[in-house]
Amino acid sequence: MVETSFNIMIGILALQGNYQAHFRILDKINIPAKEVKYPRELSDIDGLIIPGGESTTINDLMERVGFHSEVKTFAKKKPILGTCAGLIMMSALLKNDNQISTLGVLDIEVSRNAYGRQTDSFIGDVSINMDNQRAMTRAPFIRAPKITKIGDSVEIVGMHNNDIVAVKSGIHFGLTFHPELSDITFFHKYTFTKKNEHIKENNAA
Repeated sequence: MVETSFNIMIGILALQGNYQAHFRILDKINIPAKEVKYPRELSDIDGLIIPGGESTTINDLMERVGFHSEVKTFAKKKPILGTCAGLIMMSALLKNDNQISTLGVLDIEVSRNAYGRQTDSFIGDVSINMDNQRAMTRAPFIRAPKITKIGDSVEIVGMHNNDIVAVKSGIHFGLTFHPELSDITFFHKYTFTKKNEHIKENNAA
């Protein structure tokens, strides 16, 4: 049975990075989406994806058009999913790094490019544990950050070996990896619809 389209509109921050891959994932689970390039467009959407890319460039472009304060206001009521550089932008603090004005949506400390350069990128196992469900999947880590500290409001929902790679805080999710590049639909679906019935089917290794 084909699932009907959800009556929501998700925005994908389309300033830099491989944001197009998120459209493919959302289309796969019948969630409508549109590009967001200006702060005024936040009023048209029910949730936001901050994609991977070059975090300093994304930060500079966000500052140029005045996104920071508007996204902080948006996050008080509507969900945000951040992947890789998106997670960096959502963090509260960067370890030994002051190049980026983070949004503070997630009470976490992050170390940028912690696994090394582009040539050190890899596909690794991710153990998902949320809402009394467990699953194992494999996902790309591309110049991935590491989550070095978490606050009391943050729930760990994904691990790679001993590293925290997926977190949830209230209605928001942050991932150090790229689910959109490996057909992992669970995080997109749960963030924006709160449906998790297909975690094992969608993410089995």
